[in-house]
Amino acid sequence: MLSNFNIDNIIRTALAEDINYIDITTDLLIDPSDMTKASLVAKADGVLAGIDVALRAFCFEDDKIICEKLIEDCSILKKGDVIAKIEGPTASILKTERTALNILSHMCGIATYTKKCVDAVAEFDVSITDTRKTLPGLRPLQKYAVLCGGGNNHRYNLSAAAMIKDNHVDAYGSVFNAISTLRERAGHMVVIEVEVRTLEELKEAIDAGALVIMLDNMTPEMLREAVELTNGRAILEVSGNVTLENVYEIAETGIPIISIGALTHSVKSLDISLRIEK
Repeated sequence: MLSNFNIDNIIRTALAEDINYIDITTDLLIDPSDMTKASLVAKADGVLAGIDVALRAFCFEDDKIICEKLIEDCSILKKGDVIAKIEGPTASILKTERTALNILSHMCGIATYTKKCVDAVAEFDVSITDTRKTLPGLRPLQKYAVLCGGGNNHRYNLSAAAMIKDNHVDAYGSVFNAISTLRERAGHMVVIEVEVRTLEELKEAIDAGALVIMLDNMTPEMLREAVELTNGRAILEVSGNVTLENVYEIAETGIPIISIGALTHSVKSLDISLRIEK
């Protein structure tokens, strides 16, 4: 899923932001010939995601750096686990340390939180998915991390599928008319999803033949009624203020897809550090 093109662009931007002209501390303090061995160590339990990206960040600055991956993505991490070994010029390792750790810690945080949500609803036939609420420029990494945590990806971008949001409905006039017009103009290959806020709008969406219907910020009682009302005529998805704390209650209603913006937009990074072994 992750191409070197995307990875290198992200790393290049991050390093340019962090180093700019020189690394004042490292360039004036560390001899260019000095060599170092180091380890990436998990300081908390979690799920690994992004180790190949992090190691590529170290080698991006200096091809003399040698990396040995000890644990694969999607693996469960325990506090104290050594994830990878790194060896090479001390200055180059120090310059790229923060960029590599920022990426790795963030991706592991996403994978870890995703797995918690997936595990919380494991007894139900339900899919946990992400949203487009990603950090600008980091969407490829964030959506990959969701997969590592056992979740699924929603549409990747605005070109991946047609999704009629509440503002589209308000701007166009009605759910039924928006779906009907879009179907005429989009062609048979485009999947259409529509977001509804009420059971009345849900009925409009069903009558218009929507393939996927997103139920926005509905109570568990409304969700149960929506499942009964739809009766398999469309794929139902829940979105809006879903968290680890309420995802089980939502899954109980029989909804097959739960999308969670919090997987990517406000997740806590997993604590991972670089330990120098001089």
